[in-house]
Amino acid sequence: MKKNEVSRRDFLKLIGLGLGSLAFRPYLVDSSLGAGGDIFRVATYSVSVYKEPNDKSPILYQRYRDELINVYEEVISPYGPGYNPIWYRVWRGYVHSARLQKVKFQTNPVIQDIPKGGRLAEVTVPFTQSMRYLPWQKKWEPVYRLYFESTHWVTGVEQGPDGRPWYRIHDELLEFHYFVPAEHLRLIPDEEFTPISPQVKAWEKTIDVSIARQELICYEGGKEVLRSRVSTGVSRWNPDPTSIPTETPTGEFHIFSKMPSKHMGNGQVTADIEAYELVGVPWTSFFVETGVAIHGTFWHRNWGTPMSRGCVNVSTDIAKWIFRWTTPICEPGVWEQKGYGTLVVVH
Repeated sequence: MKKNEVSRRDFLKLIGLGLGSLAFRPYLVDSSLGAGGDIFRVATYSVSVYKEPNDKSPILYQRYRDELINVYEEVISPYGPGYNPIWYRVWRGYVHSARLQKVKFQTNPVIQDIPKGGRLAEVTVPFTQSMRYLPWQKKWEPVYRLYFESTHWVTGVEQGPDGRPWYRIHDELLEFHYFVPAEHLRLIPDEEFTPISPQVKAWEKTIDVSIARQELICYEGGKEVLRSRVSTGVSRWNPDPTSIPTETPTGEFHIFSKMPSKHMGNGQVTADIEAYELVGVPWTSFFVETGVAIHGTFWHRNWGTPMSRGCVNVSTDIAKWIFRWTTPICEPGVWEQKGYGTLVVVH
């Protein structure tokens, strides 16, 4: 087990002590955590801390997945890389911004009245460990680790393994449920689904995605209303002709499906934090039938260079704005809204 991982045994020990609300916290974090500045989570297997904001400078040490790092300062490095020259000054050195997620610690009141169709919720702590109950074995076991800003469908409240209220989460891909500490999720109010610019005719709204510039622009009748850097699909070397391409397809498309929460990945029930399971991808707007979408991203912030398996990655706040601005309109409580919607031009 890597030093940053919270093992199943350690997690069960925590909740056995009645500390379920602390179960998301890794044991080893930056020694300066809490000493000022913003908190970031390592969102990949490991990142290197360099002596200077330059990947040619000496590497001082490594930080590993889900460790929390205190960032003192954002630096625009003259050494690049050109597409994303943002570095962060941390304890004893610098880390490139590509694989760090800015996070917060926010707990929330527990809502007991969950409608029959479920309520959308977002994670408001760096990460939280979900558990599922195995009735035939009469025990709990860990499953997915859910990350800050990911979204999930809450379908009920039950007593968790620590005796405290845990929300029941339904996985729309695999059709099973699991549980997380209720105070780690914020139930999203209906007003956060309110359409943006509903007075503008649907056909006057257009999204332009430039692969060359790694940029997305939203237009209303030819007038620019939003511009954002993005990460589109990576090129695959020696592609398998039987598999789905990882490049973002070019052409004219229309948003045809919107899901405020989507489980992407291989579709495994697993507690392996290195598995390709992106649970609760937020504010997803599909525009190609092979599963290509514009969506929020909690596993990188490397805007300006291809990073995805075909989708258009944007920050969560941009994805949410696009979700509300485009058609078809998705009402609160709707898990998937289908329809012939906003034009997306990719070139």
